[in-house]
Amino acid sequence: MEIYDTEEEQVAAIKRWWKENSTSTIIGVIVGILLIAGWNFWQSYTKDKATQASALYGKLLDSVEKNNNDDVQKINDKISIEYGSTAYSTYSALLLAKTKIKQGDLDGAKAIFEKQMRESDSAELKNIARIRLIRLMQSTGENEKGLQLIAEVDQANAKGFSTSYDELKGDLYVALDRLGEARTAYQSALRSGTGSRLLQFKLDDIAAADTAL
Repeated sequence: MEIYDTEEEQVAAIKRWWKENSTSTIIGVIVGILLIAGWNFWQSYTKDKATQASALYGKLLDSVEKNNNDDVQKINDKISIEYGSTAYSTYSALLLAKTKIKQGDLDGAKAIFEKQMRESDSAELKNIARIRLIRLMQSTGENEKGLQLIAEVDQANAKGFSTSYDELKGDLYVALDRLGEARTAYQSALRSGTGSRLLQFKLDDIAAADTAL
């Protein structure tokens, strides 16, 4: 560290430092201000966008409740285009799929579930879409395809859903009359302690079927 004998020397040193570093210092200050301003703007923009998407989603829920299917489609399209980067886009799509199932458009519903499985930014919503697709496949007798979809699940991104997949796998095996594999799947789901309230009844039905043989 330099030691100055007089106040004049200190002032001269400061002037020299400022002359040599003023540009970079000013630029640093400006960049810092811009970063803070940009971050605050982004926070405000994101909050506003989420609020707008939420309001639109509320209208969608109202249209679903009133069975206004045309409005459901229109609002879903608007959310998808304007708020596609938010979770509301996936929520909206899942509601649209539910509406299509009610209308008997099962292919349309499957296409929506498949898209959300691929494109949703949320691992949780991807799993929800996959589970609903598998249940729809079960209802249309596509049990083997449903089992394939479960086999393709990335376990690292399926935390909290393993029980649902095990129980669903058991349902598919029952539909295929593969009771031994169904029992194993149900028992795996039961061990986690978070299966549906019908899980034990499903196991009891298999035991009853074994006794009858």
